[in-house]
Amino acid sequence: MSKLPDSPDGFALPPHAYVPGQNARHPEDWFDEIKASVLPQMQPADLHQTAAWKAGLVYFDLGYFWECHEVLEPIWMQTPNGSAERDMVQAVIQLANARLKLRMALPRAARRLCDMVAAHLARCPQDRPILGLHASEVAAWVQETQGKTV
Repeated sequence: MSKLPDSPDGFALPPHAYVPGQNARHPEDWFDEIKASVLPQMQPADLHQTAAWKAGLVYFDLGYFWECHEVLEPIWMQTPNGSAERDMVQAVIQLANARLKLRMALPRAARRLCDMVAAHLARCPQDRPILGLHASEVAAWVQETQGKTV
């Protein structure tokens, strides 16, 4: 397990990006330490400061899409229904899933997921960051992903 050198939280880079049906899944407890950074008493607005959120975004950027979803799941579970934070986390999770579907050669599934992401982003405030991300920034990621589905 190699630690990411620029990570203040010291989270690990998985040995490979898991792609269902193509390679081995990581051990069940591999991400436990990262996921444990999300504490039950945390306020939704503070969740972007956790190792789980930071690792999720790094994993997304580096193409570890299944892993991104895995570590963002406890953040999603900590957000209230109907909140902008929940929509933003769901947008990132579903976009990671869309990119995973592209890697699995499933462009129709990726397009459907991109539509879901757009719906989440439409419910987010456009004038301020949510969990450190602007909806327009994530929307640009969606457009980039959609461009690969044709």
